[in-house]
Amino acid sequence: MKTRLGVLYGGKSPEHKVSLQTAMAVMNAIDQAKFDVIPIYITTEGQWVKGEKLTGPIQDVKQLEMKPEAKTILPVALNQKPVAAEMHMHEQKEETIDVIFPLLHGPNGEDGTVQGLLELLNLPYVGNGVLASAVGMDKVMMKNLFAQAGLRQAKYVSFLKKEWKQDENAAYEKVEIELGYPCFVKPANAGSSVGISKCKKREDLQEAFAVAFQYDRKIIVEEAIVGREVEIGVIGNEDPICSVVGEIVPKKEFYDYQAKYEDGNTELIIPADITDEQYETIQQMAITAFKALDLSGLVRADFFLTSDGAVYINEVNTMPGFTPFSMFPLLWKHTGVPYSELIEKLVQLAIERHEEKQTITYTF
Repeated sequence: MKTRLGVLYGGKSPEHKVSLQTAMAVMNAIDQAKFDVIPIYITTEGQWVKGEKLTGPIQDVKQLEMKPEAKTILPVALNQKPVAAEMHMHEQKEETIDVIFPLLHGPNGEDGTVQGLLELLNLPYVGNGVLASAVGMDKVMMKNLFAQAGLRQAKYVSFLKKEWKQDENAAYEKVEIELGYPCFVKPANAGSSVGISKCKKREDLQEAFAVAFQYDRKIIVEEAIVGREVEIGVIGNEDPICSVVGEIVPKKEFYDYQAKYEDGNTELIIPADITDEQYETIQQMAITAFKALDLSGLVRADFFLTSDGAVYINEVNTMPGFTPFSMFPLLWKHTGVPYSELIEKLVQLAIERHEEKQTITYTF
């Protein structure tokens, strides 16, 4: 019998459109001989809409933007089985979902909120759990844990919107004293390079703070590391494995939203031209980060490689994109794991993790 896979996408997030692109790519890659694919769309207002089982490929991303009047559902309905006496077992199967694949990017989806809901519903889901998702979304907390794990990374400082408003000059001076220029300003809880600015002087910094605070109440400022941008994919639960390393060569000053998702104005080199020793270092640091944040399922770990051979971890992405421009599936393709097989592996990891949790005693 086929596995009924609910693909959850959209979301109340600045990265809503990114999620749609990811969902289209993933659903078109799923082997429908093995899976029944059920689209579940979260609108920008937070409504959940359940679609009919897919019977063929998605031709246009706009097909995924289902209207709320189509079949709006309450999330709790995802794990409820029909109980009508006259309903046959195979009809009940048609209404249930075996595994959820959350393809949500950014707040209200990648940050542990949806993962917490799925935990309460006791549904298996692909990807990282509540804590790992939340910490992986919050760049400040992530970097604090990296520091505790002894991972080399750029220097950083963080600010809350309220303290910035109380004394803007003090915030700028702290950046200039502790980090200097150039530096990067980022919302603490955002991805896909949303709200990120590179600053070379005080005027840049002032504008960058204002932009970043549009997307979060907390921001992080990091020193700029001059080096190559390299990434590695990791999959697994307790025993993670790594892909080959890829390199990003942006044609702009840095790898921004447009370069990632719109104009494709970036060169991806897979595998990256690095030494065996450098690969070993990147692999070990990625697995250390994976375990330090209690990650599971999948993650893309991003690094800087300087001209003197030093490796700095930048961040991990707990739900990397699966768009045609995305690095994560390309890394695994070059490692020998085709796209559809990668999806199957991730679903199996989700089921294994869920089955392990069912052995835990919750009463005393």
